[in-house]
Amino acid sequence: MTMRVLHVVGRMNAGGVETWLLRVLRRADRGQLEMDFLVHDERPGLYDDEIRRLGSAVLRCPYPRRPWRFARSFRRALREHGPYDVIHSHVHHYSGYVLKLARSEGVARRIAHSHNDRAAAESGVSLGRRAYLAISRHWLRRHATARLACSRSAGVSLFGRPWLTDSRARVVHYGVDLAEFAAPADGAAVRKELGLAPDDFVLGHVGRYCPQKNHRFLLDIAAEAARREPRIRLLLLGEGPLRAEIDAQARVLGLGDRVTALGVRRDVPRVLAAVDVFVFPSLWEGLPLAVLEAQAAGLPCVVSDRVTAEADAIRSLVYRRSLDQDAAAWVDAIREARPARMPRQQAVAALAGSTFDLERTPRVLWEIYGAACC
Repeated sequence: MTMRVLHVVGRMNAGGVETWLLRVLRRADRGQLEMDFLVHDERPGLYDDEIRRLGSAVLRCPYPRRPWRFARSFRRALREHGPYDVIHSHVHHYSGYVLKLARSEGVARRIAHSHNDRAAAESGVSLGRRAYLAISRHWLRRHATARLACSRSAGVSLFGRPWLTDSRARVVHYGVDLAEFAAPADGAAVRKELGLAPDDFVLGHVGRYCPQKNHRFLLDIAAEAARREPRIRLLLLGEGPLRAEIDAQARVLGLGDRVTALGVRRDVPRVLAAVDVFVFPSLWEGLPLAVLEAQAAGLPCVVSDRVTAEADAIRSLVYRRSLDQDAAAWVDAIREARPARMPRQQAVAALAGSTFDLERTPRVLWEIYGAACC
């Protein structure tokens, strides 16, 4: 039986969730699983063309801040491109409204998927925001036939603590495409290409330039490291609204020639071969795919205490530091972590067959879709 699934996302750009979904699409057996994508943005996404080449559709349903207009677009999309067996929504609290609409259109399998632990970010919000969150959670309880999360903390953040014992709940870890990391990567060649010297001490980070990723503190760490290590370099991959602000801060800190900002790259596994230690001081996370991929590359990772422990896929590679500690403490951890680097083949072998192996993800989702009926 072929299952037709409509994934609801903001935009198919190079975020962790979107990258994971694209890789699932690449691996999916179209005889079992057909996947289309409904996005909330009229602008084209980085992955749109590949999605279409793979035989799937990108449906545009803008104006999420105008619920009545969104509802008309959503219903029209389902009627023109459906029927769909499953609506799988990845837009956090807004999934409540999405699944309410899906139920009114007769879709029997309706899945809400939490990808972030936003408990800290949602504390102290306005009265209007609290009302929106309460209504959304009510709709999630009423209209979701399955409640997925990338980690336990992400599930509790969206669905509340009862989610931990809910029969409709399940943790689905992101799968890493281990084939991309099993291929040989010439770190020396990548360094030469990026203008990095063989003896540079390279710190790496992959993440969108937004408050969550805490780039300001990351630059403080790099500045402290530069005071101790004359060959320190910082490699940044990603884009986002704070890019210009972070570039300016790097110059103020005297890091201008020590920071290499690469923007969005589609060869992250190869670029990671140039890195000595991966640094990830996020303020909150669900399950960061970037940290999982850094471990697949065999890199020691210095990670904030706000990131779920479920991200420790290879425990010997992960070094935790509190965000209450200063940059000097983080640099101590970086220097401690540096010798822990693992050969890629060993790291890939450690993840093969685990819940972080993309090879098993399409099968897991297909099983969930088959069971996710009211």
